This record gives sequence, C-alpha cells and structure tokens, in this order.
Amino acid sequence: MSRRPLIWLGLTLLVLAGLLLVVANISNWNWLRGPISQQVSDRTGRELSIRGDLEIHLGWPRTHVRMVEMTFANPDWAHEKNMITVQQVALDVAMAPLFRRHIVFDRVELDRAAVFLEKSVDGKKNWLLDRKQSDDQARIEINHLAVNDSRIDYRDPAEDTLLSAELLTSENSPDRAAQPLAFKVSGKYRGQALTAEGQGGSVLMLRDNTLPYRLKVTGRIGSTHLSADGRITNLLKLSNVDLDIGVRGDSLAQLYPLLGIVFPDTPRYNTRGHLLHEARWWRYEKFSGQVGNSDIAGTLQVDTGGKRPYLTATLNSSHLDFADLGPLVGASASPGTDRTAKQPAGRLLPAIPFRTGRWNRMDADVKLNAQSIKRAQSLPIHDLSTRLQLRDAVLTLDPLRFGVAGGTLAGTVKLDGSQQPIRAAADLKARKINIARLFPTVELNKTSIGQVNGDIDLKGRGDTVAAMLGSADGKLAMVIDGGEISKLMMETVSLHLLEMLQLKLTGDETIQIHCGIADFSVKQGVMQANTLVLDTNIVRINGNGQVNLGNEQLDLTVVPKTKKLSLVALRTPINVKGSFAEPQVGLDKGKLAMRGLGAVALGAINPLLALMPLIDTGSGKDSDCERLIGAAKKSEPVPSR
Repeated sequence: MSRRPLIWLGLTLLVLAGLLLVVANISNWNWLRGPISQQVSDRTGRELSIRGDLEIHLGWPRTHVRMVEMTFANPDWAHEKNMITVQQVALDVAMAPLFRRHIVFDRVELDRAAVFLEKSVDGKKNWLLDRKQSDDQARIEINHLAVNDSRIDYRDPAEDTLLSAELLTSENSPDRAAQPLAFKVSGKYRGQALTAEGQGGSVLMLRDNTLPYRLKVTGRIGSTHLSADGRITNLLKLSNVDLDIGVRGDSLAQLYPLLGIVFPDTPRYNTRGHLLHEARWWRYEKFSGQVGNSDIAGTLQVDTGGKRPYLTATLNSSHLDFADLGPLVGASASPGTDRTAKQPAGRLLPAIPFRTGRWNRMDADVKLNAQSIKRAQSLPIHDLSTRLQLRDAVLTLDPLRFGVAGGTLAGTVKLDGSQQPIRAAADLKARKINIARLFPTVELNKTSIGQVNGDIDLKGRGDTVAAMLGSADGKLAMVIDGGEISKLMMETVSLHLLEMLQLKLTGDETIQIHCGIADFSVKQGVMQANTLVLDTNIVRINGNGQVNLGNEQLDLTVVPKTKKLSLVALRTPINVKGSFAEPQVGLDKGKLAMRGLGAVALGAINPLLALMPLIDTGSGKDSDCERLIGAAKKSEPVPSR
C-alpha cells in the first residue's frame, strides 16, 4: 500500500477530530432548531417546533439531547392540532444506528407532556411518521420511556373508544431503568364508560415484546368491575397473560362487547380466578364465585383459532338457586341486567325473547353439574346436570337431567337459532317421580304415596318459551300405576260431605290408587285430553277438555264416579277454567245427570296402548294400569276394583 492514501486518511481523521472538538465546545445549540424542524417537516409533512433552549451533549455510544417547549403536529385528519406538547424532553440518541439511517432513542424522559394518539376510521395511525400514517415501520424505536406529570389520550372512533391516562413514574427507584409506573385512566372503551388506576413496571418493558410486564390494576368498564394482579407480555398484542383476576358485574352477557365471547344473561355475578393466555387460547381456571344466589366454580377456555371462538367449560355448583336459571329460558331477568323486555302481566310461561343474534358468533361445549337446587316457588327440583353445546347457532342440551321429587326428568332440548323464529324440540321422560313431593304445597297431598312416569315430546316455533309452547305439536302423557293417596282429598273431589267432615275431625288416612292416566295430544299449542282418569278404592275420576298453551287458558271437566254409597253427596261434574295464573274451580250444576264421560275417556284405545311403556311392572305385582289398558285393547268393560 502506498503512503499517499495513508496520508489522506490521517488528514481526514485529523479534520474530523478537530470538527468534533469544535462542536463539543459549542455552548449554544439553538441555531440547530430551524434545520432540525425543517428536516422533520420534509420527512413527515408535520411541523416540529422547539420554542425553548436546545442542548446537545455529544458522546459515544449515545448523545444526549434536551429540548424545552417542544410540539409535534398531528396530520390534518386528527382531532387535535398537536400529537405531542411537552414542557421538557430529554433524549439519549443511539449513535451507531444513525449510520444505517435508523433512529433509536435509548431513553426518552417527558416532563409535563400531553400526548394524543389517534386512529382514523380508515385505519391511519397518527404515531406512524410516514406521510400517509400507514407504514408500521415508520416509527421511532424507544428503548426506555419515563414520564412525569403527563397525560396520554387515545381515540379510536371505529371502536367507539376514547381514553385519557395520567402517567407518573416514581423517582424514588434506585435503578432508573426500572422506575415503576403509576396511572389513572378514564373515558370510554367500545362504547362503555371506563375508569381504572394502578401500577405497572418500568415503561421500558412496555416496549419489549418478549419480557412479562408486571401490572396491578383496579377499574370499571360499564357495570363490570375488574381487579387484576400479574404479568402481561406485549401489552398491545397480549401475547401472554398470567393474572390473578376478579370480575363482578350486573350480567355476564355484558362481557360480550369487551371480550367477544357470548355469555347468557344472568343475575349479578362475582368471580375470582386465574387468567392465562397464550397463542390463540384464553383460559380462566380454578375460579369460584357467585351468580345471583348460586355458587359457581370451575374452569373455562376459549380457543380463538377457528372460524369463530370455541368455548369449553366445566362448571360445578354446590347450591344452585333455580331462580338464577330463569334468564336462560327467557324468564324475567334480575334487576341490573341489560334485557329491558318484561314478562306480560298475568302470564306464567316465559315470554322474554332469546337473543339468538349472537349465537352464530361462537361455538360452545359446557358441562354443568349442580349438586343441590335451592327451590324457587316451591319447585320440587333437587339437582341438575347437563351438557350444553352450541354449534352454528344451534343450541342443544343433551343430556339434560333434573332430579325431580325423588325421581328424574331427563332427555334432550334443542333450539335451532339459525332459523327465525327459533325451531324448538323437547323430548323428555319423567321417571319415578314421587306424588307427595311433586306438589309439596298441597296440604291434602302430603300423605300420598306413589310414583309418576311420563313422556313429553313437543316441537314448536318461536323466540320465547311461551311462543314455542303456544305453537307446539306433539304429545304429553303421565301415568300413576299404584300407590296411595289422601282419602280426604278423594272424598273432597267426590263431594262426600259427611265423610269429609268425619276425616276433618278424626284425621286423614290413605286409600289405594289403582291407576292414574293423563294423556294429551298437542296441536298448535292446544292440549286435547285423550284420556284423563284416576281410579281409587272409593272413586274413579274421569275428565276431558283442553289446555291452551297459547293463551294460557284451562277448559277441563272432571267427573267423579263414587264406588260407595254416601248419604250426603253432591253428584255433579267439576269445571276447571280460567287462566294458568288464576284458575277457577266450580260445580257444573247444569250437568248433574251426565255419567257418560268415563266411557268416552276409557274408550280411546290407541292412546291407552301408547302408554304401556310408562307402566312400571318391575315389582312383580299385578298392574292395575296394565289391566285397564288391556281391557281397553280388547274393547271390554273396564273392571271395577
């Protein structure tokens, strides 16, 4: 190598060293404010203004810059004039990246700053520094950010979000790189009012997408209250979440705008558990709490990797209040829920619409087990287990099992929410239900002994339970094969006045039930009695008529046929009319001579034959119901017992 290039290199280094020496001794850098502002404006199309002093302390590997009274303008579409207004800003600029035309701030300190971050409806972001605010690479890299007495606002009109945060970093930390952050936030998130406050780790960690960020926060979104303590990796994208979390609110359904997960309308709830998130799944595990008056515990997980979120859950309740299940079947919601519809006055069947508009936004597979049921309105239900599946807006409860009055009511319920109105189907079987426990509020029934078996097979259409039943087709049948019942009750039905008085004085006793049958065909919500009979030692009660599920009206006639001679008896049919809510029972004085109703009821051979599977002959004894049906099959007179 010749000596001339070495000489030129030496001279160049000497000149550079001299320039650096001169620059290093410059005490007033304000002359650079104009050139810097011009360069920024040329690159971004937005004005940078430095009205106070500019200080530069050259160094390697970083140079320190301090500016006073600086503003940086917003693009024309933004709501605020300036994106940043700061009383004082200190920057540590990494020198090596500058040779690659890349700006990296090792540290940024803001004092009394106001920062306005905004997204436009068409997706532009004002913190991106290209002229169209659309290039995610056109941003300055900040390794550490410290703020003092500052505010950051965020606006996203497409999400109906407007937040304002007050930020403060602690100056008491001995490690400046680990200064914790305190914050208060207010505004609205996705249309719901939000307030929050808490503490976090160093702001530096917010920029690191790989390190867990420590966060402790309490807040409220709408009527939902939240407290959380744990770690989040990548706060903007939530790459990983590991939080102990507590949530309470008026209804789980109100979480949908926040999480995009469809929960049912519920009474007020309060839960606490462990929230985990990784990749495409969220998991709320080992949680426990209350929903209404019911305790609830379990684990649920949401997988967001499919065409729609997929929820799986196992839920357990030691004490489930049956009233808390009301909103799930369209009954009146508890105060505070976001369902404004009300149950019509004088109607018992639930008439609040199911909200199927959200059913196709997620799939679900949920198992629920309730060990005991707190009885609502004296319902004799003592336990519940079911598997709820939601697929393509079709909700299925299969299996569905209630423990009812010592027996079971089990089967399948299906609601097809992909069609309007909803298509509903119920196929349920009642087995070994105890008579006395079935009507616990009926005083004369408490001494009864016996079991009820039955089948319910109904299909209907409607967006409420009332509408579904009001349009239903199918059948409903119940059979009592043997047992005992209150003698006073039967004497009362037979209107044996002297016997009623005697039992009132001496005390009730029981008599044998030979057979009881209630068989209805259902068409367009009208239940037509095919067979109504209760045969006991002292009376056979026959009946006919209709039950209209559409308008909730009763029109039944019951005829008691005594098997004993009574000195004082009112031999007349009994009418049961009126509404479900206010039934009216009265004597039919115009039909005293009518005695053919029993023959009509027991002459319906085909319906009777269909009831054979409901007769329990497992005890090995002769079955009175089987003999009654057998006689009808042969068209023989039904024998009296």
